[in-house]
Amino acid sequence: MRFNWNFDYVKGSKIAYTFSIILTIAGIISLLSLGLNYAVDFRAGSNVDISVSKSITAEQINPIVKDIGVNEGDVTITPGSDRVNVRFSKELDENQESKFKQEFTKLDATASYEVNTVDPEMAKELERNAIYAVLIASIGIMIYVAIRFEWRFALAAVVSIFHDAFVVISVFSLFRLEVNLTFITAVLTIVGFSINDTIVIFDRIRENLRFAKKTSKADLREVVNRSLSQTMTRSLNTTFTVFAASLCLFIFGGESIRMFSLAMVIGTFFGAYSSIFIAAPLWFTLKGKQVNKPKTVAKESN
Repeated sequence: MRFNWNFDYVKGSKIAYTFSIILTIAGIISLLSLGLNYAVDFRAGSNVDISVSKSITAEQINPIVKDIGVNEGDVTITPGSDRVNVRFSKELDENQESKFKQEFTKLDATASYEVNTVDPEMAKELERNAIYAVLIASIGIMIYVAIRFEWRFALAAVVSIFHDAFVVISVFSLFRLEVNLTFITAVLTIVGFSINDTIVIFDRIRENLRFAKKTSKADLREVVNRSLSQTMTRSLNTTFTVFAASLCLFIFGGESIRMFSLAMVIGTFFGAYSSIFIAAPLWFTLKGKQVNKPKTVAKESN
């Protein structure tokens, strides 16, 4: 069964723009007021990951935290049925770490521990390198698209991928989800996935432009809508495949890849959304200004 994807996507983009602007404003407010919930990868401190054989509550762990001389406000405890995570905002010394394990063993004699410590300089360097990675990837994509197509395609593509990356970051900020190194990997993967989908649509637009009239904005609008209709099945099939795989990883995968999977679920959906309702309509807006420019007529002087 074949679906008819004929639709005025350019008209629908107005609603998409409004939704994206609201989401972006909410994300900016959240980032300025709350910031990101950094994991130990991006801030100094010690992270104790404990495998347990029975359920342990935060109330049971709080007295141990007091005993080792750490303020409760500097500790985040995430209990679970088979795994407990205790994150300290300051580095534990050897005595504190040893005493913590000793006291916790009284709660669960079979518990096993994995302790990760990050010093302040390393945390800052990791955060700085993560920002550089996203920026360098975006600049590289813009240069490639500008050479392969034209600057209007490049600008629309970069706005689209920045939108996707920022939406994922905003969601993690709003819901206080943990940001770690796997999250950065997910953002870069989302950027790659989004640009791939966008390039397919842009390539079809360029192909259709060869055989279309380009005398008015209405002609360009028809080209964009037709190109999106022709690539819609491919876009949705690819998106659904990645989305389903990411969702399964989030539901059935281990704790270590959960945030990566969740970021991929969010980013995959918005990657397809932005390619269709932001990147292509934005190119149409930029190109339409060129079409509407009045042609100058040279006058011969006698």
